[in-house]
Amino acid sequence: MPLVGKSIAHDSARAHVTGEAVYLDDLCPSRDELLVDFVGSPLAAALINDIDVSAARPIEGVVAVLTHADVPGDNRFGPVFHDEELLASERCCYIGQPIVAVAGTTRAALEAARAAVRLELTPVPAVFSIDEAVARRQFIGPTRHIESGSVKDAFDHADHFLEGTFRSGGQEHFYLETQAALAVPADGGQITIHSSTQNPTEIQVVAARCLGLKQNQVVCTCRRMGGGFGGKETQGAHPALLAALVAHKTRRPARMVLSCDRDMLVTGKRHAYQSHYQVSFDDAGRITGLKIDFCSNGGCSADLSLAVMERTLLHADNAYYIPNVQLSGTVCRTNLPSSTAFRGFGGPQAVAVIENVIEEIAADLGLDAYDVRRRNCYGTTERNVTPYRQVVCNNTLPDLFESLAVKARYKERLSDIRAFNANTEAWLKGISLVPVKFGISFTRRTLNQASALVHIYLDGTIQVSTGGTEMGQGLNTKIRQIVADQFALPEQAVMVMPTSTEKNNNTSPTAASASTDLNGTAALRACALLRRRLAETAAAYFASVDDGLTASPDHIMFEDSSVFDSRRPAEYLSFSRLVGLAHAERVSLGERGFYATPGVDFNWETGKGNPFLYYTNGCAVAEVIIDRFTGTVRVARVDILMDLGRSINPAIDRGQVIGGFVQGMGWVTSEALCYAESGELLTHSPTTYKVPNVTDVPPIFHVAFIDNPNNELNVYGSKAVGEPPLLLAVSVWTAVKHALSFVSGNQVPRLDLPATGEEVLRRLAEYQFQPVEQRVVS
Repeated sequence: MPLVGKSIAHDSARAHVTGEAVYLDDLCPSRDELLVDFVGSPLAAALINDIDVSAARPIEGVVAVLTHADVPGDNRFGPVFHDEELLASERCCYIGQPIVAVAGTTRAALEAARAAVRLELTPVPAVFSIDEAVARRQFIGPTRHIESGSVKDAFDHADHFLEGTFRSGGQEHFYLETQAALAVPADGGQITIHSSTQNPTEIQVVAARCLGLKQNQVVCTCRRMGGGFGGKETQGAHPALLAALVAHKTRRPARMVLSCDRDMLVTGKRHAYQSHYQVSFDDAGRITGLKIDFCSNGGCSADLSLAVMERTLLHADNAYYIPNVQLSGTVCRTNLPSSTAFRGFGGPQAVAVIENVIEEIAADLGLDAYDVRRRNCYGTTERNVTPYRQVVCNNTLPDLFESLAVKARYKERLSDIRAFNANTEAWLKGISLVPVKFGISFTRRTLNQASALVHIYLDGTIQVSTGGTEMGQGLNTKIRQIVADQFALPEQAVMVMPTSTEKNNNTSPTAASASTDLNGTAALRACALLRRRLAETAAAYFASVDDGLTASPDHIMFEDSSVFDSRRPAEYLSFSRLVGLAHAERVSLGERGFYATPGVDFNWETGKGNPFLYYTNGCAVAEVIIDRFTGTVRVARVDILMDLGRSINPAIDRGQVIGGFVQGMGWVTSEALCYAESGELLTHSPTTYKVPNVTDVPPIFHVAFIDNPNNELNVYGSKAVGEPPLLLAVSVWTAVKHALSFVSGNQVPRLDLPATGEEVLRRLAEYQFQPVEQRVVS
């Protein structure tokens, strides 16, 4: 029976449950290992006049106290622009920014050393908000643009016109394993860095540059992460570099593991956005022109902010054909920790804006938002070209819309909600059906490549190494299935090895939902070469024992851990015996596979091209109930329908859909980042930062996939699943906005994101004198 398409268990599921799964801080300490910490800036913006570490160095148990002057190579790093310092030298840019690294044998020694360091700083004016940054013209990188058609003509001839400013907040990654690294020096100046990272190659590159080494002297490995969600795509670099610096200087192993509080205080979040929109539309709600100026809070340095903004522009249309579009995106520099990648990578912020626009069009015209969405939806043979001129091929969006509306009884429930809201003043209900069209590929062309190393051993077992990292999403399980399926072996015969730059060089980060696409296809290609060699060996063997057969590799079949010639199916070899025969004949049993995504290219000078190989589509219906006295939002029911092509592992994909949606639900409802006037994060623990609890999961939660055999572009006809479900959670937010339309009278309801209890109560207070009824809906 084929393994691909089967719901086998996550390869670490049992180890996760029993606690046997080894994470970085579970690695046994070496006898001479050092603990690493740092002294961070107490101010968000300041000039550094003096750093006095003289009192810290003599403390018992303290082995090293290091400043920027101790960095042997480049003190600056960054994935795009090298604008972030490992240890601040002249200026502090955010509260908690590392200035002095300390290393010692005990936590007590570290705390004493940190307290003994004296900093002389001169405060300078700090900027925290997008408005302040715009006023001061503090930007990161160029403003990006995408334009199509003529927005001016659309606005000049508009039947209807709306404009406004939409604000969406940031989000903490809240991975269970914090940022962590262990650096171990070796002879010849070499160093091995064990890092909880989505991007081992970047750790290797920046560590070599920082330490003044060559890249072949640095190895970065990652067995697994306790969650990443984009937060470990680039920001694992700082702890890895600090540990590596200490190890390089002392020639002793050095470990750095942030506490949860410290991690939340000093690491970057999802970008907060402020977006001004203008939209023209006709009497039926069809959008004729759309202009959006996106501004994001990038924090103190570039990190991946420009790439995040680029994806925002590429998702501003979401699932809708808009003939005239003018989009711009600007990243603002502020004195907060550098904002970074987060599941969805700028897509959620864009989708939230256009779905807000749809809701406002519906409210303005007195229409059902579902009908407005359906009328604007991309078509299958026409009205199917994006603002950046990519054709939306094999478009399943119309089918998803209509199928889910029927399955979820959308129209009937909408009628029930109207009746409910008309007869109670204590509660308020809302419902919304929202689609998503999420482009799959890295928007930076060079990242769309991967390699895999497959080794077959003499007992018939297999090891696979790829550049992809496992953070709980099931990448290794899917690769295991792909490889085992190629040789008709049980999954237990295949072991996916820890990711290491020693085995797979120049790898792309595990991100963009594309890791199975890239690494799985690379592994598949390596298997194809090995399978052909084994088929040739088997063909020669069967021909040698049966005079009636000519050697024909094309007739060799792999089935149930055995191999046979289809012309003589009764005669077979076990897979392990075939491997032994191949080895005896000096046939190579190891192979490297390589894959580069075809057809992806985009030009930001023109704002045109094909940035994506394909799109993952889905729809969600969310129903919410609001306590009008407290503003508390409860999600009563969610129905999701997605097109994932032909799933490699339906159970893992289902888990990704549910987990992604709930994480997105937190972003749009409860996860509010609050800062003091000084710029210090106030919500830096589970007591003050509200991620969804198990009790917040909708009591009715339906997830289904459509059958789409027409997807031939990707490995085994599958589609990526990691990020798209998170964007579907915008349906929860639009359901809250829909609920507010019942009490906003003649006003189009306004709502910022997240729709916390405070935000909802604030909006309800604005409409408290309005009648409890919705405008006429046709």
